[in-house]
Amino acid sequence: MALFASAVVCLTGLYFVALGVGSFLAPALVRRFLLGFAVTPVAHYLELTLRLVVGGAFLGHAQYMLLHGLFTAFGWVLVITTAVMLAVPWQWHRRFAERSVPQALQRLPLVGLASLVLGSFIIVAATYGAV
Repeated sequence: MALFASAVVCLTGLYFVALGVGSFLAPALVRRFLLGFAVTPVAHYLELTLRLVVGGAFLGHAQYMLLHGLFTAFGWVLVITTAVMLAVPWQWHRRFAERSVPQALQRLPLVGLASLVLGSFIIVAATYGAV
């Protein structure tokens, strides 16, 4: 289980790095990807499942990372906000995404830079915390 949590944490870091790189190299693809969140019940529940897996992985692996308190809090934020999202109709999530994602896409270079920084930070914290 520890190996699984470690892998999920590292893959999460790589996801953010790829999202950041994609924001600069393939912005149309990233826009399409981000606009696909919560458009159907399947997409909504898939996102929530992935959020729970990632949140649980951070909770399980944070103790082995640099700044473990920060990553424990990050894991709890993912788990708690996912639980809240599970308690509301998926259409609310869709409406929120329809309003917020286009606003974020207006600042795609900033989103890309933040994704690169976050992904790199996660990878460094996971790698050097394990040493």
